[in-house]
Amino acid sequence: MTGGGRGTHSPGLLVVGDVVTDVVARHRTPLARGTDTAARIRILPGGAGANVACWAARWGCADVRLLARAGEEDMAWHAERLTAAGVRAHLVPDAEAPTATVVALVDEGAERTFLTDSGAVLRLSPGDWSPALLDGVGHLHLSGYLLFSGTSGEAAGLAMRSARERGIAVSVDPASAGFIAGLGIERMLSALHGADILFPNADEARLLTGLPDAADAAAKLSRVVPLTVVTLGERGALLAESGRVTARVPAEAAEAVDTTGAGDAFTGAFLAARLAGADARTAAAEGCRAGARAVTLVGGRP
Repeated sequence: MTGGGRGTHSPGLLVVGDVVTDVVARHRTPLARGTDTAARIRILPGGAGANVACWAARWGCADVRLLARAGEEDMAWHAERLTAAGVRAHLVPDAEAPTATVVALVDEGAERTFLTDSGAVLRLSPGDWSPALLDGVGHLHLSGYLLFSGTSGEAAGLAMRSARERGIAVSVDPASAGFIAGLGIERMLSALHGADILFPNADEARLLTGLPDAADAAAKLSRVVPLTVVTLGERGALLAESGRVTARVPAEAAEAVDTTGAGDAFTGAFLAARLAGADARTAAAEGCRAGARAVTLVGGRP
C-alpha cells in the first residue's frame, strides 16, 4: 500500500461525521492574556469525519463517501474541496445553523488546543440517513462527535444498525476526551456497542477505562470493541484484540508543524489499507505513515 495509490477493486468507505471550517492560528510565543499575540492564521476545511475521508482517498481508497450536515452559506465551498480530494460528498444543507467552526490554537511545539462551535454537526438527524448510502460499501466509519447530541447520536445509531444488518464492519473514533467527560463515560461506552474497530487516542482510552497505562486501557477497551487501536502520537500505536495487546507499531519520524488531524490521517489510511486487504498491523503501519505526513502540514487534510 502506498499513499496516493488508487485501489480499483476494494469496496467503498462511508464516513458519517462532520465538516468543519477550521481557523488555524499558529503562535510561537505563549498566549498573552488581555493583549495581542502574533500568529499565522489560515482558514481551511476540516472536521474529523471529513479529514478521515480525505486521507482514505489520498491513501488509495477509490470510493469514499461522506455524509454530514453543513450550513447553507458555505456548503458549496466545502463540497468543492471534498470533491477535489476524491470524496463523494453527501452534504445536507442546514438553513438554521452554520457549518461547525473550530479555532485551532497551535503552539510552538505543534500541539493544538481547540475552541469548538459544533453548529450544524450535531443537527444531523435520522431523516438525513438513507440505507442506499451503504450500497457498494465495505466499511462504515462514524465520527464520535455525533454521539454528543441526542439528534446526531440517533442518526449515528441508525447508520450503525443499518450497516450491521448488511454485515458491514463499523468503526468509531471517540473524538474528544473533553466532550466524553461531559457526556458521561457509561453513555459513551454504551454507544460503542456494535462497533468492530475503535480509534481512541491515549487520553481518550485512559478516560474511558480509568486506567493510567495506555496498553492496559487498550486491552480493556478491546473487550467492548473487538479491535481497539490506540494512537500514541510520536510513540506510534497499540493494537488490542479481545482483551489483550497484540501489536505495538512504531511511529515514523517527522518534523511536526501542526498536529491537527494526525489521528484522522491515521484512521483514514488504516481503513484504506484494511479495505485493500491488509491485516491490522500492516494497516496500523500505514496509519503511522499518514500521521507522520499529516503533522508536517498545516491543517487536518492531505
